[in-house]
Amino acid sequence: MNPIRPASEHSFRSWDGAELFYRAWLPTAGATTRAVILFHRGHEHSGRWQDAVDQLGLADFALFAWDARGHGRSPGERGYAEHLGVLTRDVDAFVNHISHCYGIPLANVAVLAHSVGSVLVAHWVHDYAPPIRVMVLGSPALRVRLYVPFAIPGLRLLLKFKPKAFVNSYVKARLLTHDPAKIASYDADPLITRCIAVNLLVDLFEAGRKLVADAAAITVPTLVLTSGADWVVDQDVQRQFFERLGSLVKEMHVYPGFFHDTFNEKDNHLPLGAARRFILDAFAQPRREPALLAADRNSATQREYEILVNPLPLWSFKGIGYALTRFVLRSFGARLSAGVALGVRTGFDSGATLDYVYRNQAQGWTALGRMIDRQYLNAIGWRGIRLRKRHLEQLLRQVMVELHAAGRPVHLLDLAAGHGRYVLDAVRDLPDIPATGLLRDFSAANVTAGRHLIAEYGLAQRFVFEPGDAFDPASLAALPHAATIGIVSGLYELFPANDPVRASLAGLAQAIAPDGYLLYTGQPWHPQIEFIARTLTSHRNGAPWIMRRRTQQEMDQLVAEAGFEKIAQEADSWGIFTVSLARRRVESPHA
Repeated sequence: MNPIRPASEHSFRSWDGAELFYRAWLPTAGATTRAVILFHRGHEHSGRWQDAVDQLGLADFALFAWDARGHGRSPGERGYAEHLGVLTRDVDAFVNHISHCYGIPLANVAVLAHSVGSVLVAHWVHDYAPPIRVMVLGSPALRVRLYVPFAIPGLRLLLKFKPKAFVNSYVKARLLTHDPAKIASYDADPLITRCIAVNLLVDLFEAGRKLVADAAAITVPTLVLTSGADWVVDQDVQRQFFERLGSLVKEMHVYPGFFHDTFNEKDNHLPLGAARRFILDAFAQPRREPALLAADRNSATQREYEILVNPLPLWSFKGIGYALTRFVLRSFGARLSAGVALGVRTGFDSGATLDYVYRNQAQGWTALGRMIDRQYLNAIGWRGIRLRKRHLEQLLRQVMVELHAAGRPVHLLDLAAGHGRYVLDAVRDLPDIPATGLLRDFSAANVTAGRHLIAEYGLAQRFVFEPGDAFDPASLAALPHAATIGIVSGLYELFPANDPVRASLAGLAQAIAPDGYLLYTGQPWHPQIEFIARTLTSHRNGAPWIMRRRTQQEMDQLVAEAGFEKIAQEADSWGIFTVSLARRRVESPHA
C-alpha cells in the first residue's frame, strides 16, 4: 500500500559536523508553523515511522524523523557513539535545525519518541530545558531487561578491558509486535542495526536512573504510552518516572497485551490515537510553563537542599560512613594529595581549587600521593568542571569571532572570575582579536592570582583584574556599561537563594550593551551532591559545601527575567554542568 504522505529525504549537520539523515513529511497545503519530530527506538531508523505518520493524520503539521548516528542511512559505526551525551547533543542539533530551517518556533514543536529514543528525548528535555510544546514517550527504555544476573556490573568490567565492545540484541521481531506484517518487515529490513555498543547500554542505564530520580525537573506536558506485555523494558520504572514528573499536564496509558513496539502493534491505532489527541490538545491552548523564580522556596531542589542542610544522626550508618570519609580526607588525604590539601585549606569550591582542577596535573607526596591525587582529579565532578571550562571557552571564542567580524568591540566582563584562566585562555587562542576586559572577584587571593596570570599571558595592557562583589548593588552599579560579553561562571551554583541572583543578573544586564551577550553556567544535576555536602568544605568559613541545584529551566527563567534571550547551550555527557549563551534583548527591562 502506498503511503498517504510520502517522505522527502534530507540531511542536517550536527554539532560536530556529522551529516545525519532525516525524512520529512511536509503538508501538501503549504507551509506550516507546527511540527512533530519523531525519534525511533534503538536498532531502527526513520523509515519505520511511515505507518505511524499516516495513522496520526496530522495533515497541517510538518513531521520529521531522523536516522540516529550509527543507524539507518546516517554515518557512524553501527550501534555506536562515544557516549550517550553525543546522541543527546544530536537531538538538540536536530530539533534546532528543524526550527531554523523550516521557520517553526520551538514553542510549536512536539516530540514523539519510542524506547531508547524516548530516553534520549527525555534526557534532552531534562538537561537543555527546551521550550517545546509537548512530549510523547512510547515504552521509554528507562531500564532495559537484560535477564543476566549482575549484567550492568559485568558490562562495566568488560569496558575496563575492551572500551569499544558490542553486544547483539536478544530481541527478535516476534517479541516486539504481534503484527505478522510488521514482524516480516523488521526481519527483512537491511537498515536495522542488530548490535549496540556496551558503553551505550551502561550509559542508558545511568540516564534512566537519573531521569527517574530527577523527573520533577521535567515540566513539559508529557504523555507516556507503555506496553502491558513488554519483555524488553521495565514497566515499574516507567511508572515511577511518570509519578515523579514535574509536568502539570501528564497522562500515562498502559495497553494490555502489547509487546515492546507500542506504535507497531496490531492495535496501534490506540496509542497513536492517544498521541494525536494529546498533541492537538496541547496546541489548542497557549503554551505555559511553571514560574520558577521562587523555586528556592518551594521545589524539589529546595526540599533536597533542606535535607542536606540537616546533619545525619551521629550513629546512623550513613553518618558513620561520611564521618570516616571526612577523617580520611583531612588526615591521610591532605598529607599525601596536593589537591585534597588545597581543598581542605581553601575550600573545595574556591577559585584556587578550580584553577588546580583546570590544570589537571596530579601532585602529591610520594607516588602514592600522586596516585591519590589522580583519583581525586578524575572524580566525575572535576571531569565535568573541566568540560565546563572547555565549553565556556568554545562559546566565548565563537562570540568573540562574531563580534569582531561584525566590526563591534570585544569587551569582556566577568563578575566572579576566580583566577580568570578560562577567559584568558580563550583570549590567548585568538591573538588577532584585540579583546579587552574587566575581571573581578570577591576573594583578594583570587584577584592577586588573576593579576599574575594576566601578566604571565602578556595581557596587562588590555585586561584589568579588580576586587568586586557580584551581589553588592553598589559594586554592580559602579560597573562601566560598555561590555559586549558578560560572563558569570560557577558562581550562582554556590548560593541557594534566588533573590541575590536576580539582583546580580539585573546589575550585570545594566553593564552589558543592548544586543550584547551573556555566558552563564548551571548545575541542574550532580550524582555526588550528597557526598559533597557531607564530606567537603566550602571557601566560606570552612562550612559544609552544600549546594541547591537549579534546574536548567529555573536558571533560564532567571536569565530571561534580566532581559536576555537564550540562544545556545552546551552540556557535559552526564548533564552535570551546562554553559549557556544568551543575547541581551534590545528592549531590555533594565535598559
